[in-house]
Amino acid sequence: MSIDATDHTLFDGGRAPNPRRVAIYLAERDINVTVKPVDMGALEHKSDSISALNPLKQLPLLQLPDGDVITESIAICCYFDALYPDGALFGKGPKEVAVFEMWQRRIELQLLYPVAQAFRHIHPGMKDWEVPQVPEWGEVNKAKAVRFSKLLNEHLADNEFICGDDFTVADITGIIAVDFSKPARIAYDENLPHFSRWIEVVRSRPSYSR
Repeated sequence: MSIDATDHTLFDGGRAPNPRRVAIYLAERDINVTVKPVDMGALEHKSDSISALNPLKQLPLLQLPDGDVITESIAICCYFDALYPDGALFGKGPKEVAVFEMWQRRIELQLLYPVAQAFRHIHPGMKDWEVPQVPEWGEVNKAKAVRFSKLLNEHLADNEFICGDDFTVADITGIIAVDFSKPARIAYDENLPHFSRWIEVVRSRPSYSR
């Protein structure tokens, strides 16, 4: 059943990784919010109107009905999971919540972060965003992402999704990292059957198209 949360306003950065994490989460949970698109390519997230809401000038950000603001993609998703716990993607009960968070952080720190660092320090389009660019650091992080993909492949040999039988927030972070690898110019070993299978399964979900 669709959840009406249109009294919440999401300032959305489109296809950028962190805004997209929230978009996929909301689609997966079938939560409808009011969306205000922000053109990050035109640096609209650096505008005075966004700065007034988030001094870090980053997206996404969620404005609550009372006017308060929540920033950071996972914090926004956590908020909605607590607000609408049926179908939560962050787990239920102490052990499940802890395990889901463990894998979410592993994927975030060992895959998404290295991919982001590779992109920001190697891609020529980021030279005005990442000052200074350090290409050597980008290359180091490319290797980190590739190395973790092999560990993830082994884990997925016995798990349909990252946390077992259920699709969770860790899978959202994971597929965002994989997609972001292309502009980061990271190529994964084609001989990772479980990793490849997981990618296909996640990309087949309706929420992925968001």
